[in-house]
Amino acid sequence: MKPHVFKDRVKITATAGNGGDGLASFRREKYVPHGGPDGGDGGRGGHIVLKACKDEDSLLPLYFRPLQRAGHGGKGGKQQSHGRNGEDLVIRVPCGTIVNVFDSGATLGEVVADGDEFQVARGGNGGKGNSRFVKSSHQAPTEHTTGEAGESKILRLELKMVAHVGLVGYPNAGKSTLLRALTAAHPKVASYPFTTLHPMIGTLIFEDYSSIRVADIPGLIDGAAEGAGLGHEFLRHIERTQFLVYVIDMAGTEGRHPAEDYRNLKRELKDYHADLIEKPCIIVANKMDEPGSTALLAEFREQTGESPLEASAEIGEGVEEIRETLYRRLRPAVR
Repeated sequence: MKPHVFKDRVKITATAGNGGDGLASFRREKYVPHGGPDGGDGGRGGHIVLKACKDEDSLLPLYFRPLQRAGHGGKGGKQQSHGRNGEDLVIRVPCGTIVNVFDSGATLGEVVADGDEFQVARGGNGGKGNSRFVKSSHQAPTEHTTGEAGESKILRLELKMVAHVGLVGYPNAGKSTLLRALTAAHPKVASYPFTTLHPMIGTLIFEDYSSIRVADIPGLIDGAAEGAGLGHEFLRHIERTQFLVYVIDMAGTEGRHPAEDYRNLKRELKDYHADLIEKPCIIVANKMDEPGSTALLAEFREQTGESPLEASAEIGEGVEEIRETLYRRLRPAVR
């Protein structure tokens, strides 16, 4: 099976359709000067519209097709027939996609909720047929206009995933394993760092059929906010979450102290965006089935003053308490 490729930033050129030309035409009718002007207007060029879709999770299709064009409007016809309008191009993108001008970085808009639409390039208006220029003093006009050119823009699309909960932690802390235990998502799980190379989202469904979306953010390391490791590429996905779960390797299997991991994680989030550490959160003391975890948990509580939820996601212990806590804390948001 080929690995899933993830793209959360792409450059595209969006070119809307040109308007169709108006027509200069005369009908052949007795007693009407020169047969009478009957040229129709040209059709409008197609617009380019982004539409948020909950079933999309990456901007990868646009990475491979960066040139996006809408249809041109048709030319006006005889008997004042209006040219056909160009076909709009509707591009399906993940919820949380932001539209920026490529050169300046200025934000034009965004689509956040499923079904949201945003027009990124407007089709040109159709030209006028000669029947539009008839006046009492000008009964047989030959004037007509050409259609307008459609807008063409070079844009950068950026994805900030929309999820209720974000899982944050060091590589190998067990975030992916916890996501699998909580939801039906199947992220890759292995015993080496940076197994997760892109954010993964799973849906946690409760007994009353309400649900929340949980995002596994790739592992952070020291200096992530300044560009170290992989986590800095995905810190922006945490911005849209309502709630954070700090997943701590309480067994210290990588040779670090859990309390230091927790302090460093909070520092990295604060360095990236100060508001992130103000989000409501819980702490999960993972890998409690590993040797030494009980003693390190006691030290963690003493050094941080926090009381994390104990769990071992690998064998499913403590997962139900995490589910219940998330439901209780996020109940107003679930549906």
